Amino acid sequence: MRAWRPDTVYHAAAYKHVPLVEHNPVEGVRNNSLGTLMAAQVAMECQVRRFVLVSTDKAVRPTNIMGASKRLAELALQGLAQQPSGTCFSMVRFGNVLGSSGSVVPLFRRQIEAGGPITLTHADITRYFMTIPEAAQLVIQAGAMAQGGDVFVLDMGEPVRIIDLARRLVELSGRTVRDESAPDGDIELRITGLRPGEKLYEELLIGDNAMQTTHSRVMKAHEPCPPADELWRQFAMLGAILDRNDVPALKHALAQMLPGYQPHAEVVDWVHLERHSANAVLLQDVDSDSNAIVGGEVLLDGSPRVVGAALVA
Repeated sequence: MRAWRPDTVYHAAAYKHVPLVEHNPVEGVRNNSLGTLMAAQVAMECQVRRFVLVSTDKAVRPTNIMGASKRLAELALQGLAQQPSGTCFSMVRFGNVLGSSGSVVPLFRRQIEAGGPITLTHADITRYFMTIPEAAQLVIQAGAMAQGGDVFVLDMGEPVRIIDLARRLVELSGRTVRDESAPDGDIELRITGLRPGEKLYEELLIGDNAMQTTHSRVMKAHEPCPPADELWRQFAMLGAILDRNDVPALKHALAQMLPGYQPHAEVVDWVHLERHSANAVLLQDVDSDSNAIVGGEVLLDGSPRVVGAALVA
């Protein structure tokens, strides 16, 4: 930014794969939330006129770390917008983009070409979709309307049942779906079960107070944000938790910072699970009388691990 001095920054960089971030929550939040805050602060220093965050419908009442991290990124910009500066911050929230990296459509096409099966996590799961040109044009137009701290929501139309999308793709390929009514069909649709943090359906608004803008497909939401001083205190606490790599405390902090956050019940972070497994093996090999267990967990050196003590207090 210092070298090129851009007039507008569209910040779309993020870890967006829900299961990947659920298994790596510390790095997901560090990159998606604190990374956004850092990029926005540099934009202020470089006097960038407009900074537009490309957000997601998963930020609304998130059930996964990825969605929570994107809502934190929105809050970071809302906090910066409370401070006087020459940079206008805004966010544009929308759903899935057809044909983009990680989109379900290319995956289904590859599975069809391989002869199936097409894998679906749930028969009733729905998602919002728009095309790449639609998304790009609406993000640019929404960002141009911003006045500072705005949360824009794009009109995504009606949600699509993923199983219906899969059936259409099979039919468009000239094949037939194999199911109970057509056991001799070409392509099986296999239900694999919801993954950690995955929702059956997505929402675009936290509240019901969206306002129409001058563009028919762009709405403006009024999302709550704490005063800047309180918000930065929370972010400082969050940074300390990330430095400790304390996943249970991270989930507790997210629940405090994000009303409506409903985390997946289990911690599925791979590093946390490996440490927990190593501790369990160690406990089998030591004299139980020589160790005091606090909260069901003992560290490798025998000292108790107090989860999220600073937050619980």
